Amino acid sequence: MESSFALLQKNVLDRQAWRTREEPLIAIVTWIERTYHWRRRQDWLGRLTPIEFETIMTTAVELAARPLSPDRAAVPLPD
Repeated sequence: MESSFALLQKNVLDRQAWRTREEPLIAIVTWIERTYHWRRRQDWLGRLTPIEFETIMTTAVELAARPLSPDRAAVPLPD
């Protein structure tokens, strides 16, 4: 956790002087969303990044939502 704060300090907070309290808050959230969180591999996602996991899951959901082809729909069910 301490290394995360060190990266935040080095890459965001120490790079400029802030005029308002809102500016560093926006910069922190932006940094987390764009750089740190989305690119880090997660154990609970099978060592995938959140973006990789989301891509796989979106593709799987889209495939599952597709209707059956007309040929498969016409196959009669067994009695």
